Amino acid sequence: MNKEKFLALGIALAVAVGSSSAFAGGPDAKKGGEEFKKKCKLCHEVAQGAKPKVGPTLFGIVGAKAGATGFEKYEALKGSDVTWDDANLDKWLTDPKAFTGKATKMTAKTAKPEDRADLIAYLKTLK
Repeated sequence: MNKEKFLALGIALAVAVGSSSAFAGGPDAKKGGEEFKKKCKLCHEVAQGAKPKVGPTLFGIVGAKAGATGFEKYEALKGSDVTWDDANLDKWLTDPKAFTGKATKMTAKTAKPEDRADLIAYLKTLK
């Protein structure tokens, strides 16, 4: 590969990486809040002490043990040894059924890694 092609490839790669929120300044909690309103608010509350909707209240979820919120509908998580950290939340948001290995009430998936990172950043603000 000649120098010009190599340089052009390097510039194209830098532009592609720089345009992603996951790489340009890291996850954005504000964008995550907007994403939450679009995709999650229908089923989840975020206020401390709020009553659960279809899914559990997510206040303080980051760092909590899965299935320990007192929310009884997520049978697939009961008795699990999972703590909701960045990695587990990312896997869960990618595909809840694949995460548990069995059916779960949560069917919503978040395909884009940057959207998941932004959502997780938002969830971290709920404490």
